[in-house]
Amino acid sequence: MTKKLKLKFMVILMSIMTVMLCIILSMIWFFTKRNLENDSIHMMQNIADKPFLLPPPDEPKDAMRLPYITIQLDRNKELLSAAGGYYDLTDENFLKKLIDSALLHDAPVGLMEDYNLRFLRRDTPAGYTLVYADISSEQTILHSLLQNCLFVSLFCLFAFFCISFALAGWIVKPAEKAWQQQRQFIADASHELKTPLTVIMANAELLQSPDQDGKSQNVFSANILTMSGQMRRLVEQLLVLAGNDEAASHTAFSSFDLSRLIAGAILPFEPVFFERGLTLHTDITEGILIKGDPDKLRQVLDILLDNAQKYSREKGATWVTLQKRSKKHCLLTVANEGDAIPDKQLKNLFKRFYRADEARTRNGSFGLGLSIAESIVTCHKGRIWAESKNGVNTFYVLLPITDVILFASSLSHRQ
Repeated sequence: MTKKLKLKFMVILMSIMTVMLCIILSMIWFFTKRNLENDSIHMMQNIADKPFLLPPPDEPKDAMRLPYITIQLDRNKELLSAAGGYYDLTDENFLKKLIDSALLHDAPVGLMEDYNLRFLRRDTPAGYTLVYADISSEQTILHSLLQNCLFVSLFCLFAFFCISFALAGWIVKPAEKAWQQQRQFIADASHELKTPLTVIMANAELLQSPDQDGKSQNVFSANILTMSGQMRRLVEQLLVLAGNDEAASHTAFSSFDLSRLIAGAILPFEPVFFERGLTLHTDITEGILIKGDPDKLRQVLDILLDNAQKYSREKGATWVTLQKRSKKHCLLTVANEGDAIPDKQLKNLFKRFYRADEARTRNGSFGLGLSIAESIVTCHKGRIWAESKNGVNTFYVLLPITDVILFASSLSHRQ
């Protein structure tokens, strides 16, 4: 799919570039041709005004000067005089062809392509003044310009092809990465669902067997319920991830006290830590106000505390802190004593369905918790990362804070 997308982008870009290049070069050729014709006609008009005089000394240096012929006719169209260089004016047939072409032509200006001449006819009280100017240099210039345009076109098209190829790879790369992640996500989700489905089907088949006694049937039913609950939790977590991705761009946030939220979210976990013989320490700075979704951020803390109690060493300690990092940010940390996490795994902890230790008992975990936490933090324009040092694994959540004065003024306005 990404190859077709890349090819389609290149075709579109090359088509646009080709059309633009053709228009630009055509305009250059057209205006050059028109300017050359205008300069030639202007020179012929000056000659027609004074047909047998040399150019004045004050004539502009860039004025066009071409080989020309001037012919004077009386009112009866009889030849009076002919002058000019580069041509044999003693040839009466040649002069007759020149005169007939100019007189028979409807317009006062025209071309004699057989002789590479442009003529200008001027009617005067005494007769006719005919001026012929050579256009071979004009045609040579246009021909050379056309060749240069073709060469530039080929060079530019080749350059555009290389640029479009590079741009297509750069632009399609995020889509290709997203497509690979989607395929991996579908494969992982299918794998996670396959195991409980297999267990459910096996127990359902055994449950239907007439040879099983009531006790065995109760065991099979319990296994089915357990696996069904596991599948339900997985589907719910997948729906949470999908909801976070969709709501990231248009969620309306409200200001609230993050310090109070964190303090309240810790309370339900204290009995859990106590029953497992773990120690929970807290250090929360009061009055930290942020703008966001309280329920979503509470879910982030729940995920981090759940991971801390699952993967803490025996009788280990866990620390939860919330402090101001700067005037614009606050930092939430959840640290626990446990097995060290290698640096390579730290980068993958927030990937969907990733578990640092595949041999570890699942405990109902699908490797989606930290992915959900990352999506929520990203939605709040924050950042989440993990570090492992000296037997302590620490998760950091950096969030933007709200100006206290603005928050207080909004409260007074509501009151």
